[in-house]
Amino acid sequence: MRVTRHWAVRRARMFERIYAGLSSLLARSRLHDRSLLSNRLAPFFVFGERHLKGLLFDCQMCGQCILSSTGMSCPANCPKLMRNGPCGGVRGDGRCEVDPEMRCVWVDAWDGSARMKKGGAISNIQPALDFRLRDTSAWLRSMSASGRPVSIMAHREPALAPVAPARPNRFEEVLRSGQFAVTAELSPPDSADPTDALRHASVLADVVDAINITDASGANCHISSMSVAALLVSQGLTPVMQLTCRDRNRIAIQGDILGASALGISNLLCLTGDAIGSGDHPGAVAVCDLDSVSLLDAARKMRDEGRFLSGRALSSRPGLFLGAAANPFSPPQRTRAAHLAKKVDAGAQFIQTQFCFDVPALESFMVQVRDLGLDQRCFILVGVGILPSARTARWMRSSVPGVHIPDHVVERLEKANDQRREGRQLCIELIQQIHEVKGVAGVHVMAHRNEALIAEVIRASGIRSGESVIRVGTPEGVEKRL
Repeated sequence: MRVTRHWAVRRARMFERIYAGLSSLLARSRLHDRSLLSNRLAPFFVFGERHLKGLLFDCQMCGQCILSSTGMSCPANCPKLMRNGPCGGVRGDGRCEVDPEMRCVWVDAWDGSARMKKGGAISNIQPALDFRLRDTSAWLRSMSASGRPVSIMAHREPALAPVAPARPNRFEEVLRSGQFAVTAELSPPDSADPTDALRHASVLADVVDAINITDASGANCHISSMSVAALLVSQGLTPVMQLTCRDRNRIAIQGDILGASALGISNLLCLTGDAIGSGDHPGAVAVCDLDSVSLLDAARKMRDEGRFLSGRALSSRPGLFLGAAANPFSPPQRTRAAHLAKKVDAGAQFIQTQFCFDVPALESFMVQVRDLGLDQRCFILVGVGILPSARTARWMRSSVPGVHIPDHVVERLEKANDQRREGRQLCIELIQQIHEVKGVAGVHVMAHRNEALIAEVIRASGIRSGESVIRVGTPEGVEKRL
């Protein structure tokens, strides 16, 4: 099936014409005006779709076909069920993070869309699947004016419900003032003792504008992101709560969004989540009811429209500053800025990227970002990491999908007398170079469970103390001061 689906993607323009002709033919038949006949024909349509689309596109019969918007690559074949891909874990050769034997469905989708006359439809925000429609006919449904829409293109009018009272948000204030923001990542401990989390966070308190709390990063179990974020709020610190789709359905996710806001947590980083198989519970079930884009759209609806995804109204709206992740260094690189635009359209106000060890590649990405005007619509913080050794660098780029480390970085570490010290210096230099890239609003510093080293690197980089002024593209068009 995979062979024929790749064949279909390469002929996406031909199938686009066939689909357009078929849609016109079915619309003229007006079967939807004859419900009895339509119901009798439904089993035949289902049989035909399952076998014809299954043969050509490896169709999974979700009942909500969007092949014409995804380059004739069926997104239901994505192990993460992403309707708005790709994720940030695409391997360097374009293969899937979860199934390395399979080419990424969404790499194919963007390739196929580039061949189509109306390929820009891939930028439409696709809603989450309605699982009640599995094994039904998408063709019959597409003929009916009452059919479920397959894309979200317009936002409703704001709701009248008030926004719940919120604490001041230092992170948002720093970004909107045009200052160069600094965030760092905190991996929650495997502990029910609150002092364990607070002890690690206190090391970062004076050097960052916000602290990211990971949500079962790498699909490994820890104390929950929301609980640690709430602990930080209670101590006057500013958290960024990460929220992944991997472990929750839309009911639990929307409840957590309300709960986070009620606890004083405003900054929400919306993620699809790492693959289950990479973590310490490989036998668990991945939920993947939403993806990062549909999660962003759900959170934005709750904040701006005062509604759940079901349409039910809220009595008060959560005050949220919404973020998303981006990976400029993972295939397909030429469409990563366009995919970022999709996240911004869905509601992302700030972006944190994957590790950057390749500044020229980042600069190429930022050219695309500026050409699309995205640096004026969101705040982009570039991820940096501290490599302790060449061995770790080699392991990361071979074992962690989506991480790109150039050969010259590994060689530099190998030649160093003190590789740990060299890795620290490399990170300092990267921060200083990234600071000069036009359109970048800050950096996000990561070193797994080594908060003291993060703080040391941030101080040594000088980005928290200088007085120089550089002009960058920010949503307010202001200058940034160090």
